[in-house]
Amino acid sequence: MRRSLVIAVALLAIAFVLVGGPSLLFSPSTDEFAPETDDGPEPEIITLEDSDSGFWPYLNARETHEKRSPLNVVVRGDAEQVLTLLAEHGEGDWEEADHDHFDADTLLGLNESDSEMDPDVDPDEANTTVDEIRPISPTDIPWSEADGTTRYAYVDPGPDEDAHWVTETTQFEDGEYYGYRYHIRAYESPNPDDEWVVMQTHSEHFDWLTLRHRVDGVEKAQAHIERDLMAIPSVDVQNDVQRIYLDNSGPSDADGWATKVDLTAMAMVPVALGLASRREHERQAESAGLIERADGAVGDRLNEGERARLEAAADRLEARHLILAGTILAIILGVRIAGIALDRTVDALTVHMIAGLLYPVIAVGLPVATYAIASGLERRLDAAVAASVSLAVAIWLDYSLLGVDVLPVDVVVQRALVVVALGLIAGGAARRATRDSRLNDMLVAGVGLWVLVLVGTLFGYL
Repeated sequence: MRRSLVIAVALLAIAFVLVGGPSLLFSPSTDEFAPETDDGPEPEIITLEDSDSGFWPYLNARETHEKRSPLNVVVRGDAEQVLTLLAEHGEGDWEEADHDHFDADTLLGLNESDSEMDPDVDPDEANTTVDEIRPISPTDIPWSEADGTTRYAYVDPGPDEDAHWVTETTQFEDGEYYGYRYHIRAYESPNPDDEWVVMQTHSEHFDWLTLRHRVDGVEKAQAHIERDLMAIPSVDVQNDVQRIYLDNSGPSDADGWATKVDLTAMAMVPVALGLASRREHERQAESAGLIERADGAVGDRLNEGERARLEAAADRLEARHLILAGTILAIILGVRIAGIALDRTVDALTVHMIAGLLYPVIAVGLPVATYAIASGLERRLDAAVAASVSLAVAIWLDYSLLGVDVLPVDVVVQRALVVVALGLIAGGAARRATRDSRLNDMLVAGVGLWVLVLVGTLFGYL
């Protein structure tokens, strides 16, 4: 029992260093994700020039004035023509593709939680099948119609009508459903005499350990659509494009400034939006040369005792340790790649089917494979450390492939618990742990924590 506690403490330290440590350095604080509630009698409405109507500069999951999702793009022009311009950009031939959207709540029949997650289908309100219009030309930004959880905008038609809540006019996406994508919700003016469309755009990635889309931020997505709109022929960048201050900073990385593009003076025709735009994922890698030089410098300073301990640790390394690490990496990264590949190529599979096919590989296959491989290892600590470190590395490699470098605190906590749980399962499978019984305390604790974390996450508790 004492040895199990020592290993559990070691796994907690590993989880903190490998998961919590980088996240604390690069992630925003919880305050930046927590919504604020407007306690005033009436929220401040943003009114555009030459317009009687206006809008409150946030979206919400409910009809309450919480400062949750900041609106960050405003386009002046006829709403139907503006949205058609986004949906039918590009030149050349066109093809239609069926694409279903879902989230964990749809799969489980649950309501969406109030977190800053962005699950992508409301089972009560969203149609699960849409027709995507994608250009064959690879140079165009492939905006396509998207389903998503309903968000409410608070709009004011003008002096003759009361302000009220409305749902989105339409939604668009650019990217991979099971990878990384940009997501737009658009709302048109409630006054037919005014010509404007306001949008909330953000970047997000699919989280296989929660079966939800996680919002990464709004700034990069705002710049993404801004470049598209600026690339429209006849748009005068100096006169038709500007930044306006909406005073809605705070949630995620919003700075309170919105992009405003005036299309009222141009002829509205389907034109290419994204010829000059490419998704810019920031990927940073450590220099192998620096690591090698550091290894050499450390080696020169080791005394005989330290060198002996390192040699003893190296002697304990077995091929099975490497197999365990490779299996964990292959499962985490393989599910990500398989999800994207199936969504792209197999029309017969809906996203519900893809999730039903691949999620058990992580939820069941990962701990089972870890147990099977670790059962051939002798030492409990070795097995536990190998599994937990491998899972932490796989998680960060997955995020690196997506270009994600910002994690909210709830994700950090969930990932750390998963790392600890898998380490306990591996430690409980080692030979020294199973000498008296295969059903030992480490294995029971590991399996219990694994089930508790995954089930709690799916039901919105984590």
